[in-house]
Amino acid sequence: MGRYPKMSLPHSTWRRRSVPASPCRGRCPRYGIHWQLKSSLSEYVARLEGVKLLRSNKRLGAIRARMLGATRATGDVLVFMDSHCECHPGWLEPLLSRIAGDRSRVVSPVIDVIDWKNFQYYPSKDLQRGVLDWKLDFHWEPLPERERKTLQSPISPVRSPVVPSGVVAIDRHYFQNTGAYDPLMSLQGGENLELSLKVWLCGGSVEILPCSRVGHIYRNQETHSPLDQEAALRNKVRIAETWLGSFKETFYRHSPEAFSLSKAEKPDCTERLQLQRRLGCRMFHWFLANIYPELYPSECRPRFSGKLHNTGLGFCVDCQAEGDILGCAMMLALCSDSRQQQHLKHTSRKEIHFGSPQHLCFDVRQEQVILQKCIEEGPAIHQQHWDFQENGMIVHVLSGKCMEAVVQENSKDLYLRQCDGKASQLWRFDNISSVDK
Repeated sequence: MGRYPKMSLPHSTWRRRSVPASPCRGRCPRYGIHWQLKSSLSEYVARLEGVKLLRSNKRLGAIRARMLGATRATGDVLVFMDSHCECHPGWLEPLLSRIAGDRSRVVSPVIDVIDWKNFQYYPSKDLQRGVLDWKLDFHWEPLPERERKTLQSPISPVRSPVVPSGVVAIDRHYFQNTGAYDPLMSLQGGENLELSLKVWLCGGSVEILPCSRVGHIYRNQETHSPLDQEAALRNKVRIAETWLGSFKETFYRHSPEAFSLSKAEKPDCTERLQLQRRLGCRMFHWFLANIYPELYPSECRPRFSGKLHNTGLGFCVDCQAEGDILGCAMMLALCSDSRQQQHLKHTSRKEIHFGSPQHLCFDVRQEQVILQKCIEEGPAIHQQHWDFQENGMIVHVLSGKCMEAVVQENSKDLYLRQCDGKASQLWRFDNISSVDK
């Protein structure tokens, strides 16, 4: 695997043999453990080669404590780890190897469960991935069949929409250059979602590696103070206002308390939005379409998808521009299953999305159909609305005209024309989603 990058571990880990089970069976009073975190801890750490103990004179919470450690770390790779974890021989090498192959990868081991009552270790048996819901809560879910089919072997890296917060490995320079954790998020809660969305939307990837395993103590019921819960809710509002675009309204519908908080305390996300523009990040719709389509809200789920065939001419809609395809004039070409440029989606929002990593939609310029960045909100959004009628005609909602394939000398371009039902105005998609069947 070659030489591994140098690693820094901002959080320390405990070893099973050094922690008696009996004191941990109940919630220890704070005064009962604080003395162990003072001189006793300093003396213990002083005997460990390569371990540094950083102290803050005030409570930082998990997010800012990790950021403090990251600013003082010197290794090539940062590994953020909860204190209540148990590592195994060989847990680190797969993480370092994967990052060495691509510095924009953020990776995590398979997380096994340690029972908090008796420290019984339960290895994870089935491949799982980290996901989020519309309340911006983290969950584990079994790997769907379409993702399983992409794995070359049982130890292949697993693509994960969200990285778990318990153990995260990331290139130190990549972490800092992409804005680290949001410095205005407080205490704990949501930092793994914010990191994962930023990585996916700004050109990186998130993976879980079956070759690496770490045990993590999970309590049957999390106990957080009202202050912690309020901080986590504020963090979620910041995530929504920064990364979800128009989909933040879906979050607010699922979390009325977050909506109320956003109105009472409008968060200042200026710096994170500037970071988003500086990094050239995609919009959240791309994440839904390409990384976690299961999260699609029903009103935005694709109604039709696949190649868009013109009934009259027998060709498919395509963009054949090379390089920058923004503004590309849509045309007809020979149908091909292998061309991503022919994969389109018509959503319940009446947008036609182009099958590229960019978030592009069908738009109109001087009655010619072209590609433009999808408009998330505002009156101009109607410029990108198309009504796919049962008779096969596609009507541009704003103008009331139909999309037609116009044969010219060397091309077959798409224009808006008065609707008359001719064959060159009739279209069909490969697939119809279950919600419309």
